[in-house]
Amino acid sequence: MSEVIVTAMRRESDTFDERVPAVGLRRVADFAVQEVSITGDTRDAGKRIAEVYQMIENAIRLAPKHGVQLAYGQRTIEPLTLQNYKSLALNGAGRPDTSRAVFLIKVPLNAQSSGMAMERKIADFIKAVEPVGRAEFGEADDLTLSVVAPDQYRGAVADAIAADARTMATKLGVDYGVEIEGLNRPVEWTRASLSEVLLYIPYKLVVVPKR
Repeated sequence: MSEVIVTAMRRESDTFDERVPAVGLRRVADFAVQEVSITGDTRDAGKRIAEVYQMIENAIRLAPKHGVQLAYGQRTIEPLTLQNYKSLALNGAGRPDTSRAVFLIKVPLNAQSSGMAMERKIADFIKAVEPVGRAEFGEADDLTLSVVAPDQYRGAVADAIAADARTMATKLGVDYGVEIEGLNRPVEWTRASLSEVLLYIPYKLVVVPKR
């Protein structure tokens, strides 16, 4: 029931996954998500770490004014708050005397949202967070999507599969029927467009002759 990151365009020829069924639930994702980092390079390690964490705290306090949310995680994500931000791991940034924290900026999506508007909203927020000492925002990763509690859509996905199975059975005629395998598996997800996801159960539809 966690919020999950959704990656990979399903219909691009180089990333097409034949394991993903054609039938599922296509819907607007809950959030546009961008991975960002704050990096500091102050020579003194204690001061450098303090500057990075202070800038993260400033970002958390400023986020509500810009209509964005902060989070952390990879496959599943959690809110980044004033209570837990110091648990973010700091790693080197590829140069001596550097520390970097990686986290996520989220923007709520709706049917009218555009990718360009989401990217601009995130960029405006990043510019609004003042640097602390020598700490500053690093390069942002590509925009992706997230869905909150994908298993809540299990019933809707099953309804879509059942409707497709009935349609297929009708087309095949009275001498054939269909069997569905794999509906006990959990809901999975993939990106369907710039702002939409496809939620699906990796089922198998088998045509069988009626006895």
